[in-house]
Amino acid sequence: MTDCNDTGKSSWPELVGINSQVAAHIIAKENPKVSVQIVKEGIMVTMDFRCDRVRVWVDKYGIVKMMPQIG
Repeated sequence: MTDCNDTGKSSWPELVGINSQVAAHIIAKENPKVSVQIVKEGIMVTMDFRCDRVRVWVDKYGIVKMMPQIG
């Protein structure tokens, strides 16, 4: 697990509204310390906080619907 005191870039508001694959690539490039998970709206996920994970919430078309952020 990554040190939570040194997570690097932690949020990407500029990615809302773009293709999820493009967003995942940008996040991985800008912060290689995190793993990126693409998650469809409505899917159940664990509620635990992880400073080494970014979830990219997408609609049925694969468009980012919420600001991706560490958690």
